[in-house]
Order: sequence, then structure tokens, then C-alpha cells
Amino acid sequence: MSIKEPFTDLEIKTADDGFYENYSVPIALISKAIMVALVLWALMFPANANGTLGSWNGKLLESFNGFYVIIVGLFFLFLVVVAILPGTGKRVMGTPGEKPEFSNFSWFSMMFGAGLGVGLMVFATAEPLGLWGSNPVVVAGNVPGNEPEAIQSAYRYTFLHYGFHAWAIYVVTGLSLAYYAYTRNMPLTIRAALTPLFGKLMNGFLGHVVDVLGVVATILGVSVTIGFGISQFIDGVYAITGIQWIMDLSGEVPAPSKVGLIAGLIVIMALSIISAVSGVGRGIKYLSNLNLVLSIILLGTFVIFGSFVFALTTYGSAMVDYIFHFLSLSFGAYGPLSAEAFAAALPAEAQAHAADLMGGATNAWGSFDGFKGGLEGAAAELDEATLAAAYAAGEQGRQFGWQSGWTTFYWAWWIAFSPFVGLFLARISKGRTVREFILGCVFAPALVCFAWMTVLGGTAIDLELAGAAEGAIIGASNTNKLFVTLSYMIDGGLLSMLNVMCVILIMTFLVTSADSGILVMNTIMSGGSQETGIKHRIIWGVILTAVIGALTLAAGENNPMDALRNAMIIGALPFTMVMGLMCVSLAKALYRDGQRDKLEGTGVQAAE
Repeated sequence: MSIKEPFTDLEIKTADDGFYENYSVPIALISKAIMVALVLWALMFPANANGTLGSWNGKLLESFNGFYVIIVGLFFLFLVVVAILPGTGKRVMGTPGEKPEFSNFSWFSMMFGAGLGVGLMVFATAEPLGLWGSNPVVVAGNVPGNEPEAIQSAYRYTFLHYGFHAWAIYVVTGLSLAYYAYTRNMPLTIRAALTPLFGKLMNGFLGHVVDVLGVVATILGVSVTIGFGISQFIDGVYAITGIQWIMDLSGEVPAPSKVGLIAGLIVIMALSIISAVSGVGRGIKYLSNLNLVLSIILLGTFVIFGSFVFALTTYGSAMVDYIFHFLSLSFGAYGPLSAEAFAAALPAEAQAHAADLMGGATNAWGSFDGFKGGLEGAAAELDEATLAAAYAAGEQGRQFGWQSGWTTFYWAWWIAFSPFVGLFLARISKGRTVREFILGCVFAPALVCFAWMTVLGGTAIDLELAGAAEGAIIGASNTNKLFVTLSYMIDGGLLSMLNVMCVILIMTFLVTSADSGILVMNTIMSGGSQETGIKHRIIWGVILTAVIGALTLAAGENNPMDALRNAMIIGALPFTMVMGLMCVSLAKALYRDGQRDKLEGTGVQAAE
């Protein structure tokens, strides 16, 4: 009996000379063409681009919302099985007996650095507060929003979005890349992860398509991250300086203007390109160290001056609640509610008014009182019991709207970001066992994210519950909630100092995210090379800037992130399918490698 040796002869043809020397010309040109076309479309036909992306996103979510939710649950389940099984969990990502490249302390520190990024700065307060006002339990009408009864469910979904599922997405990509790179000496590039399924086909056009999907997902995922971060950066600059031209002051609450966002984008991306050109050894290393120090200071400030006891009790109760509901959170997917199904569920006296009732009854961001207040004509004259029944009939629509707007957005964001974070995790995990990699990279950083969310977000909720903030934090824009929370927590010179520190921290997180993304894109396009050309880093930094700027300008005045969000969710879908194939491919590789080990142990040689 013999088992065929694994395919490892992966050849990614790169140019020998010229402008694209050491780069794969098809990957680079196709990736650039897609991004340049997106930028030109957004600049030349902004209204069309924004409307079309929104329409495509809506149709995609109607068909694939459940797919996004369920496949992420399967990613986590797959990793748990791989970690538990003795034959797969104990395999070393490297040569037999190879020791880890980094100490446990350094390994965990770098993972924490990856976890505490722009997303956590923006959503540390915005996520718990937003979910306190609206989450599936509130949407179902079981508890009122922004009341003590809604805190438990708010943190249930906060932990869902920033917990084990999020890191499982990163680890599926990271484990696939690391396993083939360190056990089979293959390049750290996306197509290598599919060689057990497709073999030599990965040397040709199919391999180019897989790598292009990785580049497109990365640039869109990084774009959304930078977009949110720059908005918070401008909020912070305004809090410090009071400069008005960077803000739109015409609305109910101040928000960054498009002029301010573009100005911030130019500053941040210029610094990012300089850092990317300087390379990983200097730019990213020193900025990451600064990030860690400033993050600890910010967290310590909230521990000392914030609601630490409230956060501590919330952490424990939320963790128990999160674990208790884990399976339903993982696989509870909703589909859209059709007009026919809504009408059929209405009481007889309300069926004639189905068209007037459906919009309000399926609005995930409204309430029963808002539903009643928005009705006109004969529909508004229906009795209370009939209206309550009509509102209940729209629950599936509300749950779908909420899930596609919150959870699916996050899953698409993490999936689009996974080539970046996965490659980083792979690079620092050589010599680790598969089990160590899964447990260390899924659970340890998730627990830190939970602490960050409960300490910062819990303080904001406690200030609102105590009446100290009087709705100011809830009413602030998502990217400004952190600065408004600080203003109600402390004052004077310490507040000014912390505002400056937060702006510096946001800026360094943005720069490290952008320059790391630029390096990852160049690594994929160069066939896994760690050393990439400086001119190409600059070009992709400019392209990244153009994508963010163009889509920001194309979006509506009230929601400048809409076009970026929609493009990212659409772009993440093909890579989600690639990740599903990665799991199948890795399962096959682990199984066949285990069979080969058994044959070698019994003295039977594998066929060449």
C-alpha cells in the first residue's frame, strides 16, 4: 500500500526583469485593473456607483446572508475538531522537533497587537452602546433598548462580533498558509492553501484568480478599516483643536466632513507609504511597540477613572451568557421576509393594509412606538391589538435586517481582512503545533477583546445609566463616542492629554494597518516573497488611497462609509468561498499526512 506524495511543486511565474521584476504580471495587472476601474467609476459616476453598489449589496444579502452566518460557524467548528483530534492537533508547523521561532510572551504580545487595532478603537464604546439600543432580543420586543434589561443581550452580540468567531476567520486563513509553508516548504501565498485539492492547476490561471481574490479582499477590508479610523481621527483632532472646516456641523451631531476625511486620508496614507517603504524591520516594528504602550495606558485610564467594577461583573456574566447561547449565535441565520408571507401572517382586519404596514413592521432600527407613529390613513386607525400583531408579523424581517446590517457586515469585514491578519499570524507561528496555533490565536486575543469592550464600553453604558451623560454618548456618532465618553469621565488637563494620546494611538494603528496591508498585497503578487520592490509599495499605497477617497466621495453626505461598506461585503463573498475550500483542502492534507506517518511507522514507503 502506498500514498502519493503531496503536490509541492508550486510555480508562480514572475518577471525576470523590467518594471514587474520578481512580480507575477497577471496577478498585478488584473488586481490593478479591478481597483482602477472601481476608482474611475466612483469618481466619474459617483451617484451611479453608490446606488449600484447599494443595490448589489442588498440583493447579495438577500441570497447570501445565511451563507455568511453559517459558514463562519463552520469555520469555528472545523478548527475545534482539528485542535481536539490527537493526530491533527499535535502536528508541528515546521520540521519534526522544530522549536517555536518566538517565545510565548513575544508570540502573545504580537497577537494582542494584531487584535487591538482600529476596529477596537472605533467600536470599543460604539459597539456595546449600539447593541444596548438595538440587538435581536430588543428587536423581538423581549426587552426595551437602552435599559438595564438590555445590557446582557448587548454584550452577548458584542462578544459574538469580536470573539471566537472573528478570530476563527483569521485562523482558518493563517493555519492554511502556515501549514503548507512550514511543513511543505511552499510560498506564503493564498493559492498554496488549495494545492491539495487542485494540484498543478494552481500553477496556472486558476491560481492567479485565487491570489487576485485575496488581493481584492485585502484592499477592500483594509479600506473599510482605514475609513472608520480616519473618521475617528478627525473627530479626535476636532476635540483637541476645535477646527471647524474638518467637520460637518449642520446635522444634529457633529460629524467629519468629506473635506476633513480626504485631508485626514492624505496625511495618514502619506505616513503609511513612508512606513511601508522603510520595511517591517523599522516602520511596523516601532509603531507596533508604541501602539502596545499607548493601549495599556488608555485601558489603565478607564480602569482607574471609569466603571471598572461594573465592567468586571459585566465581563463574567456576559461570558457565561455568550457560551450558553454559542450554538444559536453560530448557526441562527435569517432570510428576508417576503410581502406574501408578511400579509399571510397578519390578522384579517389588517391584511388590506399590508403594504402600508410592512415597511415599519420590518424596520430593524425602529420600535413599536415608532411603527405606530409612522402610520397614516386607515392603517393608523387600526386598534392597538391589531397593530401589535402586525408588528409581530414583521419580526423575521426585522431580524434579517439587523443580522445583515450588523453580524454579516462584521463577518464580511473579518473575511476581507483575513489574508492580512492570517499572513501575519502565519509569519509569527513557525514551530508551533496546530493545536497551539488554534488555541493561542482564537481564544487568547478574543479574551483581550472582551476585556477591552467591557472596560471601555461598560464605562460608557454606566455613565448613561447613572444619568451623567444624559444621552450625549448615545447620540454621538460612532467614531466620536470614545471622545464623548472621555469628556464625561474626566476633565481638565488630563482630558486634553488623553485626547492627544488617543489621536496618536489612532494614527499609529492606521499607519500600521495600511502599511501592513500594502506589504501583504505585494507579498501575494510577488509569489510569497518577503522582500518586495519599493516602487510597487508606493504604487499600491496610492491605489489604496484612491480607492478609499473615491468611494468616500461617491457615498451620500450622511453616510460617507456606505459605498466602502457595500464594496467590501460584495468583494468578500468570493474570498469566503475560497476560505471554505481552504478548510476542505486542509482537512485532506492533514488526513493524508497522518496516513503517510502511519505507513512510515510500519516501514511501508510512500510512492514518489
